[in-house]
Amino acid sequence: MGKFLKTGKVVLLLHGRFAGRKAVIVQNSDAGTKQRSYGHALVAGIDKTPLKINKSMGKKRRAFRSRVRPFLKVVNHNHVMPTRYNMDLDSTVKSVSIAEQSKKEASKKVVRTMFEDRYKAGKNKWLFQKLRF
Repeated sequence: MGKFLKTGKVVLLLHGRFAGRKAVIVQNSDAGTKQRSYGHALVAGIDKTPLKINKSMGKKRRAFRSRVRPFLKVVNHNHVMPTRYNMDLDSTVKSVSIAEQSKKEASKKVVRTMFEDRYKAGKNKWLFQKLRF
């Protein structure tokens, strides 16, 4: 069977704190590493989706409600479900790291700006909607 969990693939998380949330694979390790001997991926996901806005809201309120709260997490391949959707990732997003807390915070800011730019541009609409069961 071919490898289908590649960088840019949109997945659903199945276990843990972010279960049921949508995420995008940023870095993938099929063979594993020394610390994690299983196949895993670094995913960037949406913790809090943007809220609805309408014409009567002011500029400040629209900006506040269209914010995205991202998360970064290393996830076992067994705990993700791939979707048919893909995203083109910027080179800045591909270089994120969660090795240290300061790098993780900086990486979350990069991911947040990427998600917010896509939301405001109207791209990848499915990613920014709540998951309905």
